[in-house]
Amino acid sequence: MRTLREVVCGQSVKVKKLTGEGPVKRRIMDMGITKGVEVYVRKVAPLGDPIEVTVRGYELSLRKADAAMIEVE
Repeated sequence: MRTLREVVCGQSVKVKKLTGEGPVKRRIMDMGITKGVEVYVRKVAPLGDPIEVTVRGYELSLRKADAAMIEVE
């Protein structure tokens, strides 16, 4: 099992599963990150937080804690 948090800069992955609970999971889904969607990791901040990704054609910044709830393949 690999999470979005572990993906290296410049890689594209596919979302396999969201493991968050309640409002957190809902917020991630509202951002367009759902099962089967392609996510491209654009940048990772020097200290690793936040992670900048491209989802469904737009840029998005995610906290490490949120990225850890997104299982990818």
